[in-house]
Amino acid sequence: MNCLCRFCQKPLSQTLVDLGETPLANSYVSADDVKSVVLEKRFPLRVMVCNYCWLAQTTETISADDIFKQDYAYLSSYSSGWVAHAHRYADEMSKRFDLGPNSKVVEIASNDGYLLQHFVALNIPVLGVEPAGDAAALAEGIGVPTRVMFFDETSAIALSEEGIAADLMVANNVLAHVPNIRSFVAGFKTLMNPNGVATFEFPHIASLLGSVQFDTIYHEHYSYLSLTFLENLVSEIGMSIFDVEKLPTHGGSLRVFICYPDAHVKSLIVDHILAQEVAMELDKPSGYEGFTAKVNKVTSDFLIFLAEAKLQGKTIAGYGAAAKGNTFLNVAKVGASDLDFVVDLNTQKQGKLLPGSHIPIMSPEKIKELKPDYLIILPWNLADEIIEQQQGIREWGGQFVTAVPELRIR
Repeated sequence: MNCLCRFCQKPLSQTLVDLGETPLANSYVSADDVKSVVLEKRFPLRVMVCNYCWLAQTTETISADDIFKQDYAYLSSYSSGWVAHAHRYADEMSKRFDLGPNSKVVEIASNDGYLLQHFVALNIPVLGVEPAGDAAALAEGIGVPTRVMFFDETSAIALSEEGIAADLMVANNVLAHVPNIRSFVAGFKTLMNPNGVATFEFPHIASLLGSVQFDTIYHEHYSYLSLTFLENLVSEIGMSIFDVEKLPTHGGSLRVFICYPDAHVKSLIVDHILAQEVAMELDKPSGYEGFTAKVNKVTSDFLIFLAEAKLQGKTIAGYGAAAKGNTFLNVAKVGASDLDFVVDLNTQKQGKLLPGSHIPIMSPEKIKELKPDYLIILPWNLADEIIEQQQGIREWGGQFVTAVPELRIR
């Protein structure tokens, strides 16, 4: 396979991991549509690392129109922890950058308004940009003005020509979702005021490698990002990174602050994290070796647990019909004969089947009704939140299980 880097166009030669062929992680299947189950599409899921600019990336480019369709099922507001994270962000940024009624906050991939609603409550004007029509409609319904569009340099120019200029731009967990990452980030430069700030939050590839977070790999995540790569990108488009924060979200993320050169004072933490990445050899091929063996160990341990539980006659359910869970189940080749059902708060997912594994998705109320012996928490990054919500399973001796980065029963 001859692949070129999406960013620098150099040939790719190093494979980080090949997870085989899987369906799109957010393409849930209708339970009564047998034909769609039979014809469910699968695509190669392989990540390679560019040994020139250090962008880790999938080799298969799935059309964004196929992924972010009108009924895209992910809605941020179903995680109370994520909404609280967004609320803190709004409070912190409005104070730090002195935002008020004459300011403008623009969020890219604003989803259902989970974040911008907090700026609205502070009387700060906002605009959401969101490609999924259903999510955008929900945002409009709670008073968050939203444009349904994909964001890149071209759409940024169009918005700018309307007179829109941002004092703060927000991009939470979207940077990995765009195939043309250069054009996407260049759009921020176009839409920002000269003294404006943009923040990007994304799972740090250092966490992916260190905690074997292979389930965060799926087709709509085109890129897996280091600060080393992002500095190359930001510098190329004529912007600067002036601050970085480490966050616990999504198993270990970075929040990176960018601006026009010299618009803000650079923090020492930027060079500190870059030095940490050098120490991890994320600027060398050796930093990305040996990951496949770790993935195989995680899936093998989980399959052994399932087999032993089934032999003991235990009932097993899953919590969270999340994309990462779908990657995990498909890579481990776990199906409806292994997990009895999965529950999810999102009513748009209930009554459907997980892609690939075809495990039925039910309402969380089914846990108390069916009383599983084990509850597998598929979105392990929300484990504490879910365990707190579902303490009732202790009444019948139920236990919680997470598989990443290692099997844990509690």
